[in-house]
Amino acid sequence: MKFNELQDFLRDAKGITALADIARELGISPQSVSNWKARDQVPYKYVVEIRKKYGNPEPVMGNQQPVASPQFPVSLYPPYYEEDIISIREIIDILKKNWKTVIITPTVTCIIAIIYVLFIAQPVYVATAKIIPSMGGGSTSQLRGLAAQFGVTIPGGETETVSPQRVYPEILQSRTLARALLKRNFDTEEFGPDQPLLKILTYGEEEPEFGPDTLEKIAVKALLGMIDVSKDRQSSILTLELSASEPQLAADIATALIEELDRHQLKFKISRVSKKRQFIEGRIADVQVDLEKSEEELKQFRDRNRQIQNSPALLLQQERLIREVEVEKWIFITLKQEYELAKIQQVEDATVYVLDPPEAPLKRSKPKRKHTVILAGLLGIGGGIGIVFAREYWKNSTE
Repeated sequence: MKFNELQDFLRDAKGITALADIARELGISPQSVSNWKARDQVPYKYVVEIRKKYGNPEPVMGNQQPVASPQFPVSLYPPYYEEDIISIREIIDILKKNWKTVIITPTVTCIIAIIYVLFIAQPVYVATAKIIPSMGGGSTSQLRGLAAQFGVTIPGGETETVSPQRVYPEILQSRTLARALLKRNFDTEEFGPDQPLLKILTYGEEEPEFGPDTLEKIAVKALLGMIDVSKDRQSSILTLELSASEPQLAADIATALIEELDRHQLKFKISRVSKKRQFIEGRIADVQVDLEKSEEELKQFRDRNRQIQNSPALLLQQERLIREVEVEKWIFITLKQEYELAKIQQVEDATVYVLDPPEAPLKRSKPKRKHTVILAGLLGIGGGIGIVFAREYWKNSTE
């Protein structure tokens, strides 16, 4: 059946002419009716349903002629045709008809992307450094103590092995280290030389809108977002990446961050060794008193008992006094050795070794201009095609 025959029939029978009303009457989508109209053909299965719905007999197939009905045109029965989806050819025809929209939309999105990456987007430069964390033979408890200063809790007992690779990334991205860094000054092209990092990251040249505490929290959050630390699985090397709006500023902040880590680590080490020295000094004084007391008791025993070879009891008592002196002497010597080692540890250099120091990057890392424009173009093409089909659907549904 031709589509115009269907229109004529529904107009005479129901007074329906609009495509949307035809779709509603037949219980199908307006897009399907639009496809019928474009092909000027009604699928056979719908012809059968329409004949059933309006009380007409089925057409006789084969060599016999169909029985005509006064209500339904049967002058020509089409071959069996059930396609009810839009074909590739129809898609191409629709896109050809709306080629301006398909071309203009990605062009506009690309122009917007170019303007954004050239004039609006803030450039981001990343300075990279590689450091080798080492505690200089320190123990697990030393690593835990250092991490605790920065609010990092390491689970497990003393017997569990704690790698510096696990501790250092948390320390570098800690709020404690960030607050220390905010007190330092840096040279910038935008704000001038010797400017506080707190000012650079928050209010800039404007008057601050918040109090010092709020500004510090905002700056800490911004600074932590600029820091990224990755761990190499094969070695103990850590890669520090710091992002900033200027290349030299990124390198300077990264350098200052490593210096602050080194300074805080050395401060912790000196503090810990100093406490250890104080404890050992106190123990040395106590043990020295006990040693002198034991030696005096042994001396008095020997003065009172000069001939003890024939007395087993006196010989046993002398052995006990000698053993007590030897134990106290051994403890005293051990404490003296530990005291000297603590003094040596206190003057050792910092143990953060920089393999590759930070350098000012030559190129920006973000935004990636070429990738941004290409992505905008692809999104524009997809958006243009979507607009074309949405507009076509709306047009067909309102006809």
